[in-house]
Amino acid sequence: MEQTWRWFGPEDVVRLPQIRQAGATGIVTALHHIPYGIVWSVEEIEKRKALIAADPSLGLRWSVVESLPVSEPIKLGEGDLEPLFDNYRQSLRNLAACGVTTVCYNFMPVLDWTRTELAHPLPGGARALRFNAHEYAAFDCFMLERPCAEDEHDPAVIARAKAWFDKASEDDKRQLLSNIMAGLPGAFDRYDAPGLRRMLDRYKGMTRETLRENLARFLREVVPTAEESGIVLCIHPDDPPRPLLGLPRIVGSADDLDFIIDAVPSEANGLTFCTGSLGAGVDNDVPALAQRFAGHIKFAHLRNVSKEPDGSFMEADHLGGDVDMVSVVTTLLEEQKRRHDTGAEDWRIPLRPDHGHELLDDVGKATHPGYPAIGRLRGLAEIRGVMTAVASMRQLPV
Repeated sequence: MEQTWRWFGPEDVVRLPQIRQAGATGIVTALHHIPYGIVWSVEEIEKRKALIAADPSLGLRWSVVESLPVSEPIKLGEGDLEPLFDNYRQSLRNLAACGVTTVCYNFMPVLDWTRTELAHPLPGGARALRFNAHEYAAFDCFMLERPCAEDEHDPAVIARAKAWFDKASEDDKRQLLSNIMAGLPGAFDRYDAPGLRRMLDRYKGMTRETLRENLARFLREVVPTAEESGIVLCIHPDDPPRPLLGLPRIVGSADDLDFIIDAVPSEANGLTFCTGSLGAGVDNDVPALAQRFAGHIKFAHLRNVSKEPDGSFMEADHLGGDVDMVSVVTTLLEEQKRRHDTGAEDWRIPLRPDHGHELLDDVGKATHPGYPAIGRLRGLAEIRGVMTAVASMRQLPV
């Protein structure tokens, strides 16, 4: 598979030569400096492409856009959306004109990925991302004070949340808010607790069914343009795949993925298969999902999580945790062979290591949470080893 690496642009602490040293050749990036809903111009796209290709000896190319954000009003189904749909369609056309044709996006309301710890200590001094159920409940019930929030948490978790809140300092509470708001670069709306309450009020009464229909409407509006332009869109699962702060989540199960694919059947309407996001769902059999939806996977995020009975989870080693990564990689390679054998031009599935641990010299560096160099290098090396071994044993194209 095409080995890629997420790069957050010229301000990223991880530099392009380091990415090449890790063995990746595809760059996964976005124009994070452009506000949501604004057209990505050909000039700005070409500028980023030129930056990636500036040193020909590195052999790097812009392989995948992650992400071309969906504006909040589209998720809300709020107001006159035609200008926003027009801008999204034009950005797709401009990306295609510049030769960047795989576009990842998500449909998570308000928050992107959510963790309560960004530097959980591991043996030996490494650090990992972690979601603690009791800290999330403390934020939801006692800091945000969302009405009826306690009804959505296990009583034992609520008890631990109250104990945490009662002993937490103001710095602890500010840090928890900052961790939950961390999301990804390019999120222009950062909230304090009152601001988040106001944003959640806009979603008051939003049901799972309504949010689903808003996603289906978005797909009906943009997939035809993607088809015409030679773009493949690939939706990213919710992270974690469960309701948060009373907000519905609609991209986290086999039923959800079926709905998305059936909403607008098209080769341009595909999936980003994130083993970590899907792996955080207690009812998800990730290898089975990979087999079931293999033909629709256009991009893969390979990482692992270890789940706990109370709903907590932590980023695990790429070959550790609850997901059978060997099985998933085998399925992806077999799907590649099917595409190769049918003569598909774009038979390779780009993959990237995701959410690596902070290791060695990366500990404490100002990398984006979950995106240090050495932890992802380790993850890519482990996945590359699995990929090479499986391909050799099964005589599959790598």
